[in-house]
Amino acid sequence: MPVRALPENPSLEHLKGQAKDLLKGHTAHEVAVAQRIREFHPRWANAADTEIFSAHLRLSDAQLAIAREYGFASWTRLKRRIEKPKPMDAVGLPHHERIKDPIFRRGVDLSDAGDVEGLREHLKKHPGLVHQQVEFEGGNYFRNPSLLEFIAENPVRRGKLPANIVDIATVILDAGVGPSALNETLMLVATGCVPRECGMQIRLIDLLCDRGADPNRAAEVAAVLFEMSAVEALVQRGAQMTLPLAAAVGKIRQARQLLKKADADQRHLALAIASQYGHSEIVQLLLDDGEEPNRFNPVGCHSHSTPLHQAAGNGHLEVVKLLITHGAKTGVKDILFGQTPAGWANYKGKKDIAAYLQSLARPHTSL
Repeated sequence: MPVRALPENPSLEHLKGQAKDLLKGHTAHEVAVAQRIREFHPRWANAADTEIFSAHLRLSDAQLAIAREYGFASWTRLKRRIEKPKPMDAVGLPHHERIKDPIFRRGVDLSDAGDVEGLREHLKKHPGLVHQQVEFEGGNYFRNPSLLEFIAENPVRRGKLPANIVDIATVILDAGVGPSALNETLMLVATGCVPRECGMQIRLIDLLCDRGADPNRAAEVAAVLFEMSAVEALVQRGAQMTLPLAAAVGKIRQARQLLKKADADQRHLALAIASQYGHSEIVQLLLDDGEEPNRFNPVGCHSHSTPLHQAAGNGHLEVVKLLITHGAKTGVKDILFGQTPAGWANYKGKKDIAAYLQSLARPHTSL
């Protein structure tokens, strides 16, 4: 789920209170608390609710989860940010303006300017630069990017790419880039609105795949974020058709075949994706096979919400009714905004769905 943003003047005491509230929610077996612990405490990543609730959760565990929920690696790092803030801590600044290393910053500036020759000379002068990473805290992703990852303009920094961004990327790749940077950059390109809007998304996908990037993980993440042109390109570049991808593109025949060998994680993700896209046949298939409609979506797939939130917010009345028929609870609140699916529908202007969900909550009277 997206990390929470620190307020302008954060209070350490208030954050300590949040950690204590997390402990109380754990004791009360609140499923939203289990979801937060699962996502933000590495010890319980992928753990079931029952495993989390049966575990002994210390205050230090709760503080770690809270710190990571705000985009910090540890409570100590969060505490330092609050007590001794530095200019580079300002998350409102574009990422390139938060880079302390002048050599790295120069590389990003040359890349942003589309200065191919200047960048090539800079990399020759500093051959280790292509393997370096910078560290950012307080954000949802892009926490340890290499130079190559800045070519994706994701997160948005300037809102545009130079017309020769493929040439810029080629210069960096020619300097020698490891598989981790390749794969992270591919995912950023495939899920970025700026590469798409600039008409560079597919060209960059092709370049990165030509250089050995793995299209598989990027394809599922792009599907989660509605970047279907990127999904199509990644499938053409060899991404395997999985149950979650079949759920995204609405291929019911393939979904039936893939369901037979899909693991629990793939099934969970497939229900979340099919619900957000409104593919009712696939939702029906998964529910009939035993998928639980009241689980929060998996980490990396709008995990602050349930399938019903996504179906309601994206305007899929048929799927909303289908989920409810299979036991989806209309009163569950999402983790970030504290809204029910009806609240999501209302906020997104899906008035018919909001009205339908609200009608279910009203007591029925008989004459």
